[in-house]
Amino acid sequence: MGDDAVGRLEGKVAFVTGAGGGIGSEICRQFVKEGARVFVGDIKAEIAAAAAETCGDASVALAGQVDVTTAESVLAGLAHTVQAFGKIDILCNAAGGSTPQDARVTDAPDEEFWRAIKLDLYGTFLVCKHGIPELRKAGGGSIINFSSMVALMSMPERDCYTAAKGGVSSMTRSMAHEYAPDRIRVNAIAPGLTLSERVRHLVESRPEAKATLDQCLLGPCEPIDMAYMALYLGSDESRRVTGQIYAVDSGVTIY
Repeated sequence: MGDDAVGRLEGKVAFVTGAGGGIGSEICRQFVKEGARVFVGDIKAEIAAAAAETCGDASVALAGQVDVTTAESVLAGLAHTVQAFGKIDILCNAAGGSTPQDARVTDAPDEEFWRAIKLDLYGTFLVCKHGIPELRKAGGGSIINFSSMVALMSMPERDCYTAAKGGVSSMTRSMAHEYAPDRIRVNAIAPGLTLSERVRHLVESRPEAKATLDQCLLGPCEPIDMAYMALYLGSDESRRVTGQIYAVDSGVTIY
């Protein structure tokens, strides 16, 4: 992009959760690169700060601690963003994830089910619940949720995570309908197995994850692939796109 070129997100402000992870931090970098100012939120303040440093100075990347499972923390993060940047145009719910404790329904610990529901589904619900009023004030905007390929296909030993991400997909569709009059678009990205550092370790310990990796038609996904889709959904290029679940999975879900 030349010195006189306008970025695809020029003038927009994004609130990104899970920004300390491989996908979330890459999304923040791409958003800033394309002209956005970004709140880089993570449950661990030091990780958020480190991710923000890779994006730019505090004038474009503001780090903050956010626990998406707590309304008070979400509200504080949103208020911090508005205070610093004046508005919010994009909500990007990248916080979430599965753990090795997940399993089939008859084997999964109850606490793992509620962990997945609270983080992946309720966390998305809370950020949308309290963030949508800010998008309304800005005249509309884009919500980018994170579902998963497990919401689109059968994957063994992931029933807790599957339930949570299936809920995210359904909520995405209903919110798209409900908030269209406010000029708010709501879409979700459904990543395939994405080789962040955390997932690399998971692949080593879970045979079903390794099998999925072998099915990638175009090679394994990387965080940048999710960031490119988030960039499209956050930009005005997707102004007529809402209620969609986009699989970015190297073709795994067409098997």
